[in-house]
Amino acid sequence: MHRILDFEEKHRWQRLEDLIEKSKTRLRSTLSTEELRELGELYRRTSSDLAIARVESRDPELISYLNNLLIRAHSRIYQADSRAFSIIKKFYLEDFPRDFCSNINYMKLAGAVFVSFIILGFFLAYRDVEFTEFVYLRGIKQAILSNDYWWKDLNSANQIGASFIMTNNILVSIRAFAMGAFFGIGSLVDLALFGAHVGAVFGAAMNLNPPFATQLGEFVIGHGVVELTTVVFCGGAGLMLGYSLIDPGELSRLEALKKKGVEAARIVFGSATFLVFAGIIEGFISPSDLPPVIKYSIGITSGIALFSYLLYFGKKESKENKSISV
Repeated sequence: MHRILDFEEKHRWQRLEDLIEKSKTRLRSTLSTEELRELGELYRRTSSDLAIARVESRDPELISYLNNLLIRAHSRIYQADSRAFSIIKKFYLEDFPRDFCSNINYMKLAGAVFVSFIILGFFLAYRDVEFTEFVYLRGIKQAILSNDYWWKDLNSANQIGASFIMTNNILVSIRAFAMGAFFGIGSLVDLALFGAHVGAVFGAAMNLNPPFATQLGEFVIGHGVVELTTVVFCGGAGLMLGYSLIDPGELSRLEALKKKGVEAARIVFGSATFLVFAGIIEGFISPSDLPPVIKYSIGITSGIALFSYLLYFGKKESKENKSISV
């Protein structure tokens, strides 16, 4: 018996065959991450076995068997890569926009709370700058009065600044989402505080140093439309969780939470993509010396593009689902 025909190697080939068959029969033809990793490892080791067999073995059946096994494995690995692209494409063109549109009322409520407290924070801080202390903006008065344009320092380290900003924005959004577990009240409170925080900065700046407020507005507009809208989306996703606990309908609270949780998680994950985009703008474009008209154009255009994408594909998917159900 040739060395290549020992029990361990035959067991390895059988395991490779099992994974190939499993990938054919399983729903959506997918394997788990661990199984895909194992499939790749077995493919590489079986390739080595075939090379050895061609040198040491004169058995054409063995060589043919290993060659066919590798061809089948290669096909499954290639299809797995193709499916990964298809899954990503389906998520951004179907799942995410559909879930957003079907839960748009939660987004509207979150947006209304956020904007209301931006306005409230602005007027309270404009009337009394000490309000900034109440929303944890310690030191902002000194920065405004001394014309401390802190955002311009981002230009000296754009890559580091962009990375920090993206991470911070994602954490803020996840917090707004996670707070929804407290029956939605947590998300509303978080959105209200964040809105008051944003409004208070501009209110204090308009009171103490209007030119500073203008400069701050030029910095924020480029990335702020997408960034703040995304935080609202994540807060809306948190409200979805909270309301599923308050009114689970015909389902148990746990079942309702699981169902809405999947949709909410898709919205949060999709929104994280926008935060990456906003972080890049905030790290590279917003603190630059580009003319204000360009920054305003980027902010407005990005906002229009964001909502056009979600509403177009979301409503398109909803119409297709209705036509299929009819």
